[in-house]
Amino acid sequence: MNVTAAPMIDARLAAQPDNVHALPFEERNRLIISTVEVGGVYVIKSQYGDDIWHLTGGATNLSACQKKLDFHKVPPRLRAVAKELLYRYQRRGREGCPRPKPYTIWSTLTFLVPFLNYLDRIKIKNLAEVTPTVCANYVEACKENLRARKKEKTSSSATLSRHLQIVELVHELSQFTKTPMPSHPWPESSAAILSGHSNKNFGHRRRNITPLIPDDVFTYLFQEAHALVQRGKSLLDVRDALDAAVTKVAGKSKDTIWRLRSETLVALEWEGGFSKLTQDLGELQVACYIVIASLSGCRNHELANLQGGAYYKTADDEQKVYWWMRSHSEKTNEGKTEWMVPEAAVEALRVMDRWALPYQAILADEIKLLRTANPQDTEIREAQRHVGAIFVGPHDYRNKPIRTTTLANWNIRLNHFAKRRNIGWTFSTHQFRRKFANYAARSQFGDLRYLREHFKHWSQDMTNDAYALNESQEMELYAEIQGELEAIKLGLAEQWLKPTEPLAGGYGKNLMAWRGRDDEITCFKDRATMIKSVAESHAIRSNGHAWCTADDKKCIGNTFDKTRCVSCDNSVIGRIHARLYQKTYADLKELAMCDDIGPSGQARVQRDLERCRDVMISLGFDPETQVA
Repeated sequence: MNVTAAPMIDARLAAQPDNVHALPFEERNRLIISTVEVGGVYVIKSQYGDDIWHLTGGATNLSACQKKLDFHKVPPRLRAVAKELLYRYQRRGREGCPRPKPYTIWSTLTFLVPFLNYLDRIKIKNLAEVTPTVCANYVEACKENLRARKKEKTSSSATLSRHLQIVELVHELSQFTKTPMPSHPWPESSAAILSGHSNKNFGHRRRNITPLIPDDVFTYLFQEAHALVQRGKSLLDVRDALDAAVTKVAGKSKDTIWRLRSETLVALEWEGGFSKLTQDLGELQVACYIVIASLSGCRNHELANLQGGAYYKTADDEQKVYWWMRSHSEKTNEGKTEWMVPEAAVEALRVMDRWALPYQAILADEIKLLRTANPQDTEIREAQRHVGAIFVGPHDYRNKPIRTTTLANWNIRLNHFAKRRNIGWTFSTHQFRRKFANYAARSQFGDLRYLREHFKHWSQDMTNDAYALNESQEMELYAEIQGELEAIKLGLAEQWLKPTEPLAGGYGKNLMAWRGRDDEITCFKDRATMIKSVAESHAIRSNGHAWCTADDKKCIGNTFDKTRCVSCDNSVIGRIHARLYQKTYADLKELAMCDDIGPSGQARVQRDLERCRDVMISLGFDPETQVA
């Protein structure tokens, strides 16, 4: 083990060149790849000559395999150049970009290996032999491979784009090696164009390929998770009472401990035995994750960085209470960041604070043992990175050290949680961030199914006000909400401009007349441009019974006189509203039969009946005979 003082390590790292092609072989192999500070001294963890480079730092939710570069996966004849490329990438990154984090470097090697394997199969010995023709053939090979893996279904443009972006990266980095690629892999094109990825999600601010969880699926999952969180205290009471009882017989035989567990659980009136308790406690952690992720919009690594007591509250001048959650974000180097959350998320955080206590105690014991055995053991520093975290447990599988739960493990556990509840959807952690952004955007459209009190703080007009409330907030989340808002508006505009789509309301009827006029539509180069223009040029929000395109919020139709929207020049009423107007029509017919509402009441009822009838007929329904 190579141990040295910090100043010496800093001097060596600073003196290392960014490129290695001019270095003698032995000197090259001694270059430092990674170091770990343990107990005031630095330990060199990996050097250039190693065939496995261990990366340090990065997010705590990475699995062990995602923190090392295994060059055994690279064909032997191209292993040297792979090291050259990744050393340069680690030291300097790409032109105009910050240095990559460990996960990015690992991911780069993951996508680099298939390209190098392809070069090896066609007998290419160095990058100087990689021509645009070779690269064009690699594009076709990637497409064929992806088609085969998907059993003749259309290949993923995003995955293909990643494979081709690596080739562009190799070209850029190879210019700092002895055998640079002679020209750009596709001089007249790009990875995005060749993969077809550049045309995806037209009109969406960000290229969002994360699936959006359907409302019914999300509602059921959240309700199940929230119900389990509310049982959290009683579950943890049973766990802690059982642990206290078992501690008294520590060192006894397994049979003795097992018998005591069974007796204690019976005394606590717990049904299902120890295995059921273990399962429920594991699911409690998953449930807390679902609730917190759904109500905060946090990324997985930001939740992984949550520490005990990560919440607090503030009040504004009107004594409105705001709850905040603190963590650390690796994204765009934001560092310490905070999120506005509802009290339901705080309830889950409190449960997790308590849930993690015994695991943190085990982690503290592990660190003590490691220090006793070897004060310079690099695993000490790794263990310390997880101290205080609430989303912890045995790392990857049982009987392993206590570490922060990994991203890969979360995806597995989320789907197990859903499967046990017969939920037919494949979940991944990032879907909760998109669902949060989607609901926050939809709150402007009056389309929230629940959590309305929380999302009232996420109005799209509140970005500056919210920043003033707390300038430590993760502001990129607002951009994601805006992206979802734009996508919703784009979808509405596309629906409105369908030639056969019936619309009611003053502006809806104008749209129907306008979309039939060829002279207006030919002003746009294509239909997509027309849809995008309509979406961007209109202020669109929902009041529940119509879409309002007015650029202010003073319309009386949003509050006192809802049927006024029927003839308003700013309203668009679609088939999604038909059932509401049908129900209103039926209620008004009953009201019209009352003899105690007076002449003015009767006049008001008849007026509103005509308005509802006009909407139903405009949308293609007979209010007397058809059900919307």
